[in-house]
Amino acid sequence: MQAIVPVKRVTTAGLMESGRELEIEHAGRIYRLRITQLNKLILTA
Repeated sequence: MQAIVPVKRVTTAGLMESGRELEIEHAGRIYRLRITQLNKLILTA
């Protein structure tokens, strides 16, 4: 039987700090996570 590992949860406030945009590096590529004017999240490469 495998143990259930909870999914890690972070808030956007904690992740973004005081900004509205951040860059994420994954597998050698840079992605941009942005909060829109309508308070939605957009992730682009």
